[in-house]
Amino acid sequence: MAERVEQRLEDRVPELEQLERVGLFTHEEIRAVLKKATALEYKIQRRALRKEDFINYIQYEINLLELIKKRRARTGYSFKKEEIESSIMHRVHSLFKRATGKWKEDVQLWLSHVAFCKQWNAKHQLSKVFSTMLAIHPNKPALWIMAAKWEMETRLSSESARHLFLRALRFHPECPKLYQEYFRMELMNAEKQRKEKKELERAKMNLEEFNYSEKILNGEMAHIIYRDAAQKIKGVEFHLALLSIAKLFDFTHDLQKEILESLQAEYADNPLTWDYMARRELELGSLKSTEPTTKQMKVSEMTQREERCCAVFDEAVTAVPTEDMWKCYITFCLERYNRKTNSEELKQKRLERTLSVFSKAHESSLLPEALYKQWLQLLLESSLSQKAAEVAEAATKRFSLSVEIWQLRLQVLIQLKSDNVTQCFEEAFKHVKSKGTLPLWTLWVEWSEVTNSKEDTEALYQRSLHAVAPAESVTMKEKYLDWAYRSGGYKKVRRVFTSLHESRPLSLDFFRKMIEIEKEQESCKMLHLREYYERALREFGSADSDLWLEYIKEELSHPQGKPENSASIHWRAMKMLQEDQVEDFISKYTLLQTGHI
Repeated sequence: MAERVEQRLEDRVPELEQLERVGLFTHEEIRAVLKKATALEYKIQRRALRKEDFINYIQYEINLLELIKKRRARTGYSFKKEEIESSIMHRVHSLFKRATGKWKEDVQLWLSHVAFCKQWNAKHQLSKVFSTMLAIHPNKPALWIMAAKWEMETRLSSESARHLFLRALRFHPECPKLYQEYFRMELMNAEKQRKEKKELERAKMNLEEFNYSEKILNGEMAHIIYRDAAQKIKGVEFHLALLSIAKLFDFTHDLQKEILESLQAEYADNPLTWDYMARRELELGSLKSTEPTTKQMKVSEMTQREERCCAVFDEAVTAVPTEDMWKCYITFCLERYNRKTNSEELKQKRLERTLSVFSKAHESSLLPEALYKQWLQLLLESSLSQKAAEVAEAATKRFSLSVEIWQLRLQVLIQLKSDNVTQCFEEAFKHVKSKGTLPLWTLWVEWSEVTNSKEDTEALYQRSLHAVAPAESVTMKEKYLDWAYRSGGYKKVRRVFTSLHESRPLSLDFFRKMIEIEKEQESCKMLHLREYYERALREFGSADSDLWLEYIKEELSHPQGKPENSASIHWRAMKMLQEDQVEDFISKYTLLQTGHI
């Protein structure tokens, strides 16, 4: 091993001598580089190889290259690159090759090599890396796409890119992303060749020498890819993705028409098809019309376009009466409503249209549950409070088992300061199951704190503890404790704590809150603090090392504390804590003893 290390270090000598000779590094720096390289070389020559050692070595060499680059920029010296940088880069490639040979399955390692080649413009080497990587990882479409894009965009080789995509499709014949990127590449290639041809025609050169293919120029390759893909991959999303790519190129009108006809023929009952057809009216309007010259003309033009969109959506919800179709329609209306405009008239029309669509969807019993919240918010923002209350009531009738819908209705009633809030809460709990009702109980007690008497609120808290699921009662106990202190002071919170501390399950925050309250008192009693800590440790002592440390700190710092108790607390902690917590506790306890925490 030592001989191999010595040989590799000797190979570095010429580049190091050059670095010192040309003044980029000092003699001391060269010695430091040699020392570091020696340590790194020994690590990668061991029998038990570690990936981290290779990564550290590679990173060191890359940092060295970056430093040389900065030194060259500062001194203005640009010679001897073949003897210095090329030698280091060759070593980095060699290290990557060994590492990827050992850990072939590590894709990130391969990608690091790719990134290095790109950064230092090692095109020939990168081609080899891609070839080897794809041979080992042919099951990852993203790697094929990356390699093909590099061939197309950096090496400007459409033939190589096409070859890679065709090979990738043999491994992944039903991969939508591969087809999309292949489709995009052929269109980019066609656009590039069309531009080249136009420049040559402008220069009045003989085009026969360049052998341009009319099929490629007209995007015929993209047509072939689309037809092949359409047979293998079904789904409106895929067709729409290809259509959005085709729209980026101005010579694809026939291709767009073909995809659109296929969409309408095969996916006429799909909401996404109708959604696209409706939104298309916005673009068609902007293409057909000339630019309006006045504000009023602009508003009128936009209104007409949106009305055309809505006409298509109206046809859609008749042809495809589903929740998803109405959701597309409403989403479109909300998007238009939320767009900024200086025209109050246009804003009002958008609001009326949106509210009308919400109502129609609701009347059809096809308004999705999630959209009721947006409808109610819109009604309240528009000061249509009575309508909001009616909609909320109707929603709870339709989704009577939904906690979220009842919560929405109750929030509306509370906001309107209705007299029926309590009655509505009682009605809600008749319909929904006890599990998952925590949001309703939280809302009720928070409303009661502001509106009702202390006695009524306390009765409500006690009722909630028995009504909610055990896991959810934890939150209600914390809220009850906090409210008791705010409303009745220390004596009341002590009474509530005493009534609850044996009522499991409990949370650590429940005990921490009581400890915090005790510390806020002028006559903070260590006796009470011990009680709270002991009860908390009984529940959570095996899983929380910080709790033991806080207890020890309290005994050490409190005026009534007993420092001699800290040793017994430490002993108990070591016995009770789980294995993964013991090490953490020991290190923190040591810091506490030395005064660092």
